[in-house]
Amino acid sequence: MDKKIEKLNEWIRESERIVFFGGAGVSTESGVPDFRSKDGLYNQHDVRFDAYSPEYLLSHSCLTDHPEVFFEFYRQKMDAQNVQPNAAHKKLAELEAAGKLSAVVTQNIDGLHQKAGSKKVFEIHGSTLRNYCTKCGKAFGSNYIFDSEEAVPHCECGGMVRCDVTLYEEMLPDDAVDGAVKAIRAADMLIIGGTSLRVYPAASYIRYFRGNHLVVINREPLDISLDPEKDLEINDSIGRVLSQVVL
Repeated sequence: MDKKIEKLNEWIRESERIVFFGGAGVSTESGVPDFRSKDGLYNQHDVRFDAYSPEYLLSHSCLTDHPEVFFEFYRQKMDAQNVQPNAAHKKLAELEAAGKLSAVVTQNIDGLHQKAGSKKVFEIHGSTLRNYCTKCGKAFGSNYIFDSEEAVPHCECGGMVRCDVTLYEEMLPDDAVDGAVKAIRAADMLIIGGTSLRVYPAASYIRYFRGNHLVVINREPLDISLDPEKDLEINDSIGRVLSQVVL
């Protein structure tokens, strides 16, 4: 492990356009549950939602056909307002401030990268910190849905207020996707962390990387082809690994 950390530090020192591509595993160390692990949201028993599949509860169909169910599940399971960034989020913000990291591409929707200080973050699945009216487009604060006393929150115009999160059956946001792909294409080093690379189309974006070094940091090994001469896989806590990066 020490040799791998040494190699990681060496590559970071020689790189100038690092991009970090992260998933749920980055935020689990802050106490945010992931989706598919044995303790994840999809495996948490809750009698109120047993009649529905987990994917349906976070789908566009649920939002439109059963909005009361959608918002009850959303309020119970997706509130990250009081969650704090962990060592991984903070180190990535430090790398950006030092001019090493050019962008974070995240599948997470909790806003913890920005809370840690990262400026250039492409949220390809949206964010729970943004809400908007589906009728007039008015923007609402991050706590509007969670604090609303209405089962289904509404705007003054009468339209439903929803989260700016990409739900199942919805397209990913063009601006975030375009920015993520351009950043990965321009990167000289790509660090993949805390993701199983099973969620598509987001996971497919790493194919645009043509830089010098690909680094994978994940608790479990990933089914990904690596070149032992210029790539690296570290199977450990991402917070523990990034904490050992020396700027």
